[in-house]
Amino acid sequence: MSALPKIGITMGDPAGIGPEIIVKSLQQMTPERRSATVVIGNIDILRRADKVVGADLAFVEGLEARNGEVPVAHVPSQGAETIQDGRISAAAGEAAYQYVVKAVELALAHRIEVIITAPLNKAALHAAGHHFDGHTELLAHLTGARSSFMLLASDKLNAVHVSTHVSLKGATERATVERVLATIRIGDEHFRALGITHPRIAVAGLNPHSGEGGIFGNEEERITQAIELARKEGIDAKGPISGDTVFYRALNGEFDLVVAQYHDQGHIPTKLIAFDTTVNVSLGLPIRRASVDHGTAFDIAWTGKASPVNMNSAIAYGRMMAERIPSARGSATA
Repeated sequence: MSALPKIGITMGDPAGIGPEIIVKSLQQMTPERRSATVVIGNIDILRRADKVVGADLAFVEGLEARNGEVPVAHVPSQGAETIQDGRISAAAGEAAYQYVVKAVELALAHRIEVIITAPLNKAALHAAGHHFDGHTELLAHLTGARSSFMLLASDKLNAVHVSTHVSLKGATERATVERVLATIRIGDEHFRALGITHPRIAVAGLNPHSGEGGIFGNEEERITQAIELARKEGIDAKGPISGDTVFYRALNGEFDLVVAQYHDQGHIPTKLIAFDTTVNVSLGLPIRRASVDHGTAFDIAWTGKASPVNMNSAIAYGRMMAERIPSARGSATA
């Protein structure tokens, strides 16, 4: 029997729910899977979370463990005494940043096969001097990727985004022929790597009713050009399709993936349909990464109330990538 692929889970902001949901997910694993799951974070904080949720797990420093023990790539937390439960702080932001740095180092060295990220807090990250809009941008920076793409994945609906953390004005400017084409390509590549031999991709329009022939805007001309170029490459891409119908059609089985033009166009329907099980996946990086699709939930942090359902989904998707994709993909070309 071959060894299980080793995955790594970053602990996220230590003032948030990350440590708790990680421990709860570990508790629900088989001993074999638990020992093949490396937590990247502070072992003392992890042990405290274990006591809060009453999991009674055994943690060992290093990347190797057995008999259901949890391996921990220990990262010391500077200024840990200033971190308060459920509060934004530079110390917590710095800790979360260092966990990601360590995880990327391990992934690039092929010591872990995939990174699963618990939530960090953007305000805390910025307070620590790391001005990134989230994990996706941070991971692109740390890996030297020229571009990255956010995929929201679930059993019911999948959406990859042309743009994410930019204004609506910026999203309109971002919808270039090159960027839309790159998004279609990376989505097609990912789904083929997962075993879907002929991914059916719907490309959403940007304007209401896809511009209604130019009455509501002409950005769809660029989107149409990108679709035509993708089809010449053998990609089954259709559109642009009006944003108010494309997700309904995908949900009913007509498409495997929707290319959303901006953040809320893709996030609102996917979270409405599968709020607890939607996973955030980074595409276009030289490493594989999946994440929970929720925040640090400071209001319930360290009370033991946080649910691990979304973390379980992220771990399952990460394991699927590790098993089906033989090696990490290179960075995107646009």
